[in-house]
Amino acid sequence: MRAQTYSIESVNDSLNYLTLKTDSTTNRWALRYPVYRLETGDVDGDGRTEALVGVIKSTRYYKQKGRRLFVFKNYKNRVRAMWMGSKLGGILQDFRFVNGVVRSLETTSSGQYVVAEYRWQGFGFEFVRFMTMKVERQKALKVFNQ
Repeated sequence: MRAQTYSIESVNDSLNYLTLKTDSTTNRWALRYPVYRLETGDVDGDGRTEALVGVIKSTRYYKQKGRRLFVFKNYKNRVRAMWMGSKLGGILQDFRFVNGVVRSLETTSSGQYVVAEYRWQGFGFEFVRFMTMKVERQKALKVFNQ
């Protein structure tokens, strides 16, 4: 397998590029909204590294700007969207990619925090488990960062 790396190139607060560099090519995907996180890992279990990008934007179904998770893959040395989801479960605050699953820090509509894990399933993420539920931010962050 050829070496590849993903990175974020920021032009300004509302224009970023997800950049894929391989041994022989460089390819970019424009992200026309703020980016708050980049993680990489084998999301779908195929042995290849994907990019998980946290963006802040509204969607067709959720008009209020919020934190979203997008997943991109290397398809023939080009960045291609694999999943551009509106929502995982609760109100997304942050995410990490840990041991093959997405670990999310989310809030509820009542302002409490949960930490949940999701696994790739075909075309999207399925809920695996709650690591903690309905707790204060500091406790949730401690679990989230384990």
